[in-house]
Parts: sequence; structure tokens; C-alpha cells
Amino acid sequence: MASHKSALKRLKQTHKRTELNQLHTTRLRHQIRKLRAALHAKDKAAAEALLRPTFALIDHSVHKGVLHANTAARYKSRLTHTFRALA
Repeated sequence: MASHKSALKRLKQTHKRTELNQLHTTRLRHQIRKLRAALHAKDKAAAEALLRPTFALIDHSVHKGVLHANTAARYKSRLTHTFRALA
């Protein structure tokens, strides 16, 4: 266990940051799952309604440092490709 004041502070900051990162990751994954479910069900209206908010959340996750930019681009590319295949 940390004994210095600065080490205790870093421990608190790490716990707080870990909790926030988990929150962002969970929210992102749930959103992507909803979109994939709509795409798998071939529900174009639901997928179209979920596409923009999902992309916004992916971009937000990159900004927060939860996702790498290339990973986000890959997710967006694959989701767009699947969405366009519905048409």
C-alpha cells in the first residue's frame, strides 16, 4: 500500500480514471451492440437512427483516449459497409 502523500493521491486518481474509462468503454460497447443487432435484423430504419449517435460516441471515445484512432476508423468503416449492404 502507498505510504507517501503523493502516492496516495496517484492511487486515488488511478481508481477514478479507471472507473471513468470503464464507464466510457461499456457505454460504447452497448451502443455498438445495439447497432449491430439492428443491422443483423435487417431493420434499416432502426440502424439509420442508431448510426450517427454511434459514430459520435466512437469519436468521443477517441477524444477521451478510450479507443485508438485506427480502431475507431475500423469500427466505423465496417459498420458503414454493413449498413450500406442493407440497401
